[in-house]
Amino acid sequence: MTARAADRARYDRATAHLEAPLALVDLEAFDANAADLVRRSGGKPVRVASKSVRCRALLERVLAKDGFQGIMSFTLAESLWLARSGFDDILLAYPSADRSGFAELTADPKLAAAVTVMVDDPAQLDLIDAARGDGCEVVRICLELDTSLKLFGGRVRVGARRSPLHSPAQLAEVARMVTERPGFRLVGLMAYEGHIAGVGDAVAGRPLRSRAIRLMQAAARRELAERRGAAVRAVRSVAPDLEFVNGGGTGSVQHTAAESAVTEIAAGSGLYVPRLFDNYTSFSGRPAALFALPVVRRPGVGVVTVLGGGYPASGAAGPDRSPVPYLPEGLAYDPQEGAGEVQTPLLGSPADDLLIGDRVWFRHAKAGELCERFASLHLVEGDEVTATVPTYRGEGHTFL
Repeated sequence: MTARAADRARYDRATAHLEAPLALVDLEAFDANAADLVRRSGGKPVRVASKSVRCRALLERVLAKDGFQGIMSFTLAESLWLARSGFDDILLAYPSADRSGFAELTADPKLAAAVTVMVDDPAQLDLIDAARGDGCEVVRICLELDTSLKLFGGRVRVGARRSPLHSPAQLAEVARMVTERPGFRLVGLMAYEGHIAGVGDAVAGRPLRSRAIRLMQAAARRELAERRGAAVRAVRSVAPDLEFVNGGGTGSVQHTAAESAVTEIAAGSGLYVPRLFDNYTSFSGRPAALFALPVVRRPGVGVVTVLGGGYPASGAAGPDRSPVPYLPEGLAYDPQEGAGEVQTPLLGSPADDLLIGDRVWFRHAKAGELCERFASLHLVEGDEVTATVPTYRGEGHTFL
């Protein structure tokens, strides 16, 4: 029996008393992935990206481990909810226009002390001030550096369109505005290199493309390390008491940790290891989060149909954004139908061994987006479900 077949047998036994569709997290794999993130971070603390976890119980589990410190959140409403739940070090990774949320933040000393918000434009400070009402708490601010690689005088851009602050001088100017403005305190700097951390460099069956990605990422790492160091020096000349400099992402943990200017690493997807993280030479993880769909039809030889399955991931639409049939091995989508909202046909010889009511296990393309489809996660140890915990959705929250 292969390792994957053994996992399938374990998961089937562990969840035999449960109705599918269902989602699980294999705690042994989750913990092993957490240990690998800590190893690759080289002694620098790892801040957990909640977007990739979306489950309070698992956030608590990983933050209880040595080497992890703090949360990187994705909306202001989520940040405030987590702070009220007892988490006390929350970095909001994206600018917000949530006026009611800022009114709450600036009126509550506990929330204001726990949450740091992201800024890359003075207009965002104006919005916060306009939302204050009677709130007089000082707001903790983090600035974001644009990490994209610009070539040929800026005519070619490699990387996500995030912050408009690309140069150290631009960053220092906004830092000066923050430090001179009452009601705000500059405490951090973030630079997320998604074109390095979130793009696999070993694309199956595409050796030339893979080599091109590796060359691009090597050049981007060199350029960013130099520019990030200069940006940190420029900001510290304005705000010498800067508390943290955050960088990284699951795919670039060890490279970012090697930069002396960076004080902490952000990562989250590496805990679940979804399918988009299979194509990396820098690390390999263990799939920890899966979902099961029941077989409800057998349309013919070599075909079964499962209930549901149309759970696409965000990003540019394409086959890589669909979940992948994982267990049993050897199943694939019907190219004319793909993953359907209500039903999904699957092709392959393993289909002939599946009976009505049997399960097919899938991996999502991304990490936390799985939790928007399920109200709970069944935590598996060995061949037993040892706990069932709610996702954000299961607690009544869909923040985006």
